Amino acid sequence: MTNIIIAAGIALIFVGVGTPVWIRIVNRLGYGQMIRDEGPEAHLNKRGTPTMGGTVFIVGSLVGYAAAHLFTGEAPTISGILVLFLMTGLGLVGFVDDYIKVFKQRSLGLRSGAKMIGIVLVGVVFAVASLNFPNGYDVTPADPHLSFLRDFGPSIGPYLFVVWALLLIAAMSNGVNLTDGLDGLAAGPAGMVLAAYVIIGNWQLRNSCAAALAPNCYSVRDPLDLAVVAAAVLGGVFGFLWWNAPPAKIFMGDTGSLALGGVLVGLAILTRTQLLLAILCGLIVMITLSVIIQVGGFKMTGKRVFKMAPLQHHFELSGWAETTIVVRFWLMSALFVAIGIGLFYLEWMPKK
Repeated sequence: MTNIIIAAGIALIFVGVGTPVWIRIVNRLGYGQMIRDEGPEAHLNKRGTPTMGGTVFIVGSLVGYAAAHLFTGEAPTISGILVLFLMTGLGLVGFVDDYIKVFKQRSLGLRSGAKMIGIVLVGVVFAVASLNFPNGYDVTPADPHLSFLRDFGPSIGPYLFVVWALLLIAAMSNGVNLTDGLDGLAAGPAGMVLAAYVIIGNWQLRNSCAAALAPNCYSVRDPLDLAVVAAAVLGGVFGFLWWNAPPAKIFMGDTGSLALGGVLVGLAILTRTQLLLAILCGLIVMITLSVIIQVGGFKMTGKRVFKMAPLQHHFELSGWAETTIVVRFWLMSALFVAIGIGLFYLEWMPKK
């Protein structure tokens, strides 16, 4: 537990103190957020707000993780490094996208094809590497199986596993990006899911098959270090949320949203809870589905299902205040996380 507390605490302090410094730097460089003209009119007054704030909590998370291992003397694990690689790699793709937006003063950055190529390259390296590096028990960070509370069913093979991992990475990184439409809307739910993975990692450590081949034990390579990663990013996100809460002093940008999507998927794959992630991230899934429904419905019928997609903008145009939407969506996210954790513990409930 010591390394979890250190990782979260150091990241929280680093990001809490570092974010206002980054705000001053971005303001001095004139790197303010561009706002789409077709978006809600209420967003036009946010034009010029400092962006690329995800840079701070990415760095803060790395510092918190490194500090935890430095203070405890425990070596980093390949599982922790892989998840941090996925987070940082996708964050770099987002940073390039954000930089093009602010440098060229337009609301569109990287072309969608170029952004997807970047996501795929990072994702392939992560997925392939996660199937290697077995420990002394011949357990690799990931395994070519689908998983819910643990791996299930027959192996899908390494090639299909890489494709499956890429689908998860692309879906979640873009889902968090779509959710990041209001002040604090993405950071709050992401923090709740990260807290869930701190709990999951700890529980898997206490019931690891490496300790005892008991019923329902977990074959996860490095559950404690995955909890440390989740704690480090959680501390960084909470430090950032202090400045990103409505009214936001800074936006995370694609730098932060792609990075958060990456770390959530990385934790899900390496803790063998891939499908459980869809429940824990229920709010993000719901917002993503609203865009799919809006686009699909318009192409099929020529009519819009929502006043605007993603879903949060529909409620904005319905007259809800921004803070009302954010708080209510946080409550919904908390409910999804509670359901996910409840399902995770369900198989441990006493059976009559």
